[in-house]
Amino acid sequence: MGFLEVNPCYSRHLGEFWTGMMDKKTLTAYHEAGHAVMALLMGRSVQKVSIIPSQNRLGACTLQKGRAKQVQDKLEAEMLILLAGMAAEGRKSGQYNVQGAAQDLAGVEKLAMARAGNARQAQKLIHKMLDKTQHLLSDKATWQAVKVIAAELLEKESISGRAAKHHLTMAQNAK
Repeated sequence: MGFLEVNPCYSRHLGEFWTGMMDKKTLTAYHEAGHAVMALLMGRSVQKVSIIPSQNRLGACTLQKGRAKQVQDKLEAEMLILLAGMAAEGRKSGQYNVQGAAQDLAGVEKLAMARAGNARQAQKLIHKMLDKTQHLLSDKATWQAVKVIAAELLEKESISGRAAKHHLTMAQNAK
C-alpha cells in the first residue's frame, strides 16, 4: 500500500501562502521542527534536531528512549510524530513532499497495518491520523513553535532537545 493510494489529495493547498520555490534547507527545517514539536506534545523527549544532511537523509529529529509523560495511545502518538514532519513541511510549502517523507510514511503504514489488520482499514486510519496531525499543527502556539525552531535550525543547523522544548513552552505561554 502506497501513501498516494492512501491520500489522493496529497498536493492540495495546506496552509501558509507562499510565492516562488522554497529551498530544500528551509523545507527540511520545517519538516524536522514538525517532528520535534509533535514529539514534545506527545510526551517524548527530544535529544537533538538537525538539518545537517547525512548519507540517506536531509535532517533528523532524534528522540530519547522512554517518555517524559504517559500518553493513552502510544501507537497513535508514534504515527502523529512520523506524520508531523511531512505535515509541517506541507503547511509551509503548500503541498506534501511524499518522496521526501518516504521513510516516515513507511513507518506510518507499518504501524497502521499493525493496528488495523487490513489495508483498507489502515488507509482509513492513516487519513484520520493525518487529519489529526494537521489539526494539532494548526494550533497557533504549536505552529509558532514550529516556525521558531525551523528558523533556529536555519541559523544554527542543529539544536538541542532542550532548546526545542524551550521554544514550545515559550510559544504556549504566549497564548
